Amino acid sequence: MKRERDPRGARAGGSAAGPPAIELRGVVKRYGSVTAIREASLEIGDNEFFTLLGPSGCGKTTLLRMIAGFEDVTEGAIFLYGEEIEGLPPNRRPVNTVFQQYALFPHMTVAENVAFGMQRLKRPAAETEARTRRMLDMVELGGFSERKPHQLSGGQQQRVALARAMAPGPKVLLLDEPLSALDLKLRQAMRVELKQLQEEAGITFVFVTHDQEEALTMSDRITVMSAGGIQQVGTPHEIYEKPHNRFVADFIGETNLLDVTVEGVSGGRCLCRLANGARLECDAPGTPRQGATGCVSIRPERLSIATPGGSSLAKPGGGDSLTGVIHRTVYLGTDTQYLVGLDGGSGITVRTRNADHAALGLGPGDRAALDVDEGAARLLVD
Repeated sequence: MKRERDPRGARAGGSAAGPPAIELRGVVKRYGSVTAIREASLEIGDNEFFTLLGPSGCGKTTLLRMIAGFEDVTEGAIFLYGEEIEGLPPNRRPVNTVFQQYALFPHMTVAENVAFGMQRLKRPAAETEARTRRMLDMVELGGFSERKPHQLSGGQQQRVALARAMAPGPKVLLLDEPLSALDLKLRQAMRVELKQLQEEAGITFVFVTHDQEEALTMSDRITVMSAGGIQQVGTPHEIYEKPHNRFVADFIGETNLLDVTVEGVSGGRCLCRLANGARLECDAPGTPRQGATGCVSIRPERLSIATPGGSSLAKPGGGDSLTGVIHRTVYLGTDTQYLVGLDGGSGITVRTRNADHAALGLGPGDRAALDVDEGAARLLVD
């Protein structure tokens, strides 16, 4: 299928010749004495799939509604392709929104639902009909134009809602948890379809979700939010592998957080001491001072496990091996999860591929040694 490309700029960051699709400058939202959004500043690139990620109540939907014009900005400004849009009513902003509940008109056919926005804008009938066919073909529902919404599955209804939102040709499409009403298998399938659809349409998507896997799967970039504030903005790889703080490390995927003290800093890396005296070489954002306290984040899949004195299959990083006793194993099909009590009291989770460690034979009560992959330990200073 031929991809539509907007000439305004490049993906993920905009063109050097033009402004970003959306820019927030010091945006604040207050409801009386409650601050829902705190000093939010970010840029969303042209044709970018950008995700606002965070737990319920963190402010991500409020931020989306301010971009759409459904909420006023208390302080700061929002720009769309370089033009400030505060003061423009929602119907005059070149953006469309897809909500969690698709809100299709039950008495209309699929084609009539898709055509509705263009008819409201008084587009010529021939243009509306051609655009409706094109949008239905794009979402692979060309043969369903005469059906009513109740005759469609949940995934098909979602695609109709997307086609209806994209049909008038908005510059930006806002999506407020549109997959949350679907069952798990359909949600996983729709992630792939939604990303492909965004690439084919060639427009900016701003996607709201609390699902970390959803965000990692589809996004060009992610902003992680907590308590109305932006914690970190980056690519999925940056967010997962190089979290800026404890909240981001803990919220995105699964990680081990171990309290440490910085013993030395050299060449952008530092040597940290755990409570049990073991030492780990860590990456660190910024330049921590010697004696600083914090925690080290290590993803379970970046640890290798072996019998004490045995060789692990992963390349060890700097510092000591960690030793302890296996408390429990959990078989997960492709992987096995080991819950290990480290000598000194801390618990740690290890996740290994069964194809690599089938012959280990380690189980509850066995002693084990853990090696940390090189570059896998990341210091997060308090």
